[in-house]
Amino acid sequence: MADSDSSLPLSAKKENITPITSKIAELNESRSELLGRIQSLKQDLQSWRSKLDTQVKVYRDELSELKKTLNVEVDQLRLEFQDLRTTLQQQQEDVTTSLRNLGLQDASDVKHAPSQETKIEEIDKEDQEVVAGEDNSSKVAEN
Repeated sequence: MADSDSSLPLSAKKENITPITSKIAELNESRSELLGRIQSLKQDLQSWRSKLDTQVKVYRDELSELKKTLNVEVDQLRLEFQDLRTTLQQQQEDVTTSLRNLGLQDASDVKHAPSQETKIEEIDKEDQEVVAGEDNSSKVAEN
């Protein structure tokens, strides 16, 4: 191909060079546009990542606060259940003592007394299961 170019007159060579020069200029311009678009996309991506990281941090902080609040409420419920349990046991003891003082407790009442204690123990176990279930759900929420 170089041999055919050398046989062409000088004006023909200049005509062939002009289109090549304009093509190179077009390619350089296109390349610059593409680089500009790539830079713009990189900046958009960095902005998006930054916003996403901020949002994730906010959500984590909110979840942490909710978890603390939930744990405080669960502890408060535990204390309230314990207080109720203690109050019920005290009332049962008071009623039993009052019945004894009145002489109303006979052999049949003695048979029922252990079953009442068993009922209270069953209620205590149910309370403990409820509280244990809340512990497990809070552990699941932590994960």
